[in-house]
Amino acid sequence: MSKVTPSNRTADLGNDPVGRLLVRLALPTITAQIVNLLYNIVDRIYIGRIPLEGKLALTGMGVTFPVITLISAFSALVGMGGAPRASIALGAGEKDRAERTLGTCAAALWSLAAVLTVLFLLFQRDLLRLFGASADTLPYAMQYLSIYVLGTVFVMTALGLNGFITAQGRSSVAMKTVVIGAILNVLLDPLFIFVLGLGVRGAAVATVLSQAVSAAWVLKFLTGKSTVLRLRRTTLRIDRRLLTPALALGASPFVMMSTESLLTVAFNVSLQKYGGDLAVGAMTILTSVAQMIQLPLTGLAQGAQPILSYNFGAHRPDRMKQVVRCNIALAVVFAASIWGIVQLTPHAVVHLFTSDTSLTDMTVWALRIYMALGFTNAFQTGFQQSFVALGEAKISLFLALERKVFLLIPFIFILPRFFENKLFAVFLAEPVADVLAAATTTVLFLIRFRKITKEM
Repeated sequence: MSKVTPSNRTADLGNDPVGRLLVRLALPTITAQIVNLLYNIVDRIYIGRIPLEGKLALTGMGVTFPVITLISAFSALVGMGGAPRASIALGAGEKDRAERTLGTCAAALWSLAAVLTVLFLLFQRDLLRLFGASADTLPYAMQYLSIYVLGTVFVMTALGLNGFITAQGRSSVAMKTVVIGAILNVLLDPLFIFVLGLGVRGAAVATVLSQAVSAAWVLKFLTGKSTVLRLRRTTLRIDRRLLTPALALGASPFVMMSTESLLTVAFNVSLQKYGGDLAVGAMTILTSVAQMIQLPLTGLAQGAQPILSYNFGAHRPDRMKQVVRCNIALAVVFAASIWGIVQLTPHAVVHLFTSDTSLTDMTVWALRIYMALGFTNAFQTGFQQSFVALGEAKISLFLALERKVFLLIPFIFILPRFFENKLFAVFLAEPVADVLAAATTTVLFLIRFRKITKEM
């Protein structure tokens, strides 16, 4: 019998009823994803409502997403690769090795943060133009990014080191890292944007300050008395023997996140060509709406992973099948519900981000196309994450790359060749890629899962 403690309660992965067990494990991860979603979109909601310039400011901020995503990707490369290595070392009774892994990853994160800060500050203008900024939106993009980049070290500390808190079974503490930053950002945004009149710069300042507090929370815990893994001055140096395997393990999430930047660039460049700033602004909102479905689905899948993995290791195929069925059923119900709300009330959804009439009309039209088959993400996410739980990391990585790199990005540039309405064709690339990726993932999983369970 094996037990885990996702919060303050224990869960028997081998014997508790699957439905209740899945809900218990998934609630903290879903909560963290929803709070993270709030963190991501609150700036966009406030910026979109800046008087007179909200439309251009929102579009300008959307152009900065590739840089922001890249910073998160490098955090994942080190943090999501190092935390499991530290956890494995703890399980083997090698606490000293686990703490040296933590120190190595902290030193690597801070070194990367310094390099990325300098590079992005030096080349931000050229990068933003490459990412689709126009003469009208470039000033707003630079106002936001020049300040956000100064907080790179805070972002990478909070994101990269938080996994080392989860690795020692303190998921409730790790969740507070996200919650504290998100709540503070919600409170500071209107103060800096509207009360102090800083506009886009105010949104960036609020985000940096919120991330700084989250980073301080992480460091306080990892240097305090409650932690199992302690961050010590003596371990704050890069040990290549520890860093190399951590980076190898973190390569998969890094590739998945960094390709999101490539996807954003592809959309922005194509939309700027066929629809101008208005289309790029609409895409900023569409990305936020898509996250409303995607992030909770990811949280649900992460909650199912330990149950599936444990019973896979215990050679219990019947219980494995229950986990997969329950996970997919809940995912489909959730995704279909949000998809229905978006399709039935698109104006209400869009009005969360903007009150500008022209931007609203464009986004509502695009939303129905872009999210036409959004519910299929339930299958793509659920089965892809199940592959990870079964140790099939290579297949999972291929499926993530398939949707974004092999399907969606080519469709963004190919489909406009076959439609008179070029803008329609660009937005159409999303549902086409969604259904093809979901179909491929489902078929591959059912074939592989049947083989795995039969072998048991």
